[in-house]
Amino acid sequence: MQTVVAAAVQMISTPDVSENLVLAGKLIAQAADEGAQLVAVPEYFAIMGHDPRDKIAVREQPGNGPIQDFLAATAAKHGVWLIGGTAPLVASVPDKVRNSTLVYDPNGKLAARYDKIHLFGFINGDEHFAEAETIEPGDKVTTFVTPFGRVGLSICYDLRFPELFRAPGEVDFWFLPSAFTATTGKAHWEPLIRARAIENQCYFIAPGQGGMHPTGRETHGHSMIVDPWGQILAQRENGNGVVIAELKASQQERVRKILPALKHRVL
Repeated sequence: MQTVVAAAVQMISTPDVSENLVLAGKLIAQAADEGAQLVAVPEYFAIMGHDPRDKIAVREQPGNGPIQDFLAATAAKHGVWLIGGTAPLVASVPDKVRNSTLVYDPNGKLAARYDKIHLFGFINGDEHFAEAETIEPGDKVTTFVTPFGRVGLSICYDLRFPELFRAPGEVDFWFLPSAFTATTGKAHWEPLIRARAIENQCYFIAPGQGGMHPTGRETHGHSMIVDPWGQILAQRENGNGVVIAELKASQQERVRKILPALKHRVL
């Protein structure tokens, strides 16, 4: 890998797509102004609806739609690699979407797509989430190559499945756009992110939704960037904003040299 500056954008998205795109644009611009070359926005950055089915109404065909147009144009405008959180794309059935991370290069060209594999299900009193009711899962792990190194894509609930992060072999940077609930985030967000960074000896960039949404849903926030030793380089507790850090190649090289755990794998 090569040293690079990365940013994780934290948002409190609303049911209004246009409003969310304006906010995302401002925060991406802020990250670029601060020197970020890799920028990621959170899961559901373009819409956090009153009802899980709201995203179906704004789903887009691949390569066509205001959310994708925004991501492509914004990446080109600022000359950054932009990891586009998730966008609702058409599925094979009319009543669901693909929850897709779309990556655009500094020229605004689509460089990678990852469809969320693991779908969140949670029942805790009045809290009830069943993503499988509105999302069609993906089935392919996605990585892509940048001038800075190899990047892996994951989304939110994927964090709980370490086999996904080991499947493609060695990766320099993993991104995890998320919308963790306040309940699960408080208990598991930080330890799981640090564990994935430590066990894969990679940088981990996790942009999240962070706060109380107009719909009444509360997300955990605490967007963070973690190094291969498990140290938190930058973090934002809640609210709209940006966390940014320099990801040093020397740190990854040092960790993999002094503790070559990836080479010690047996199973």
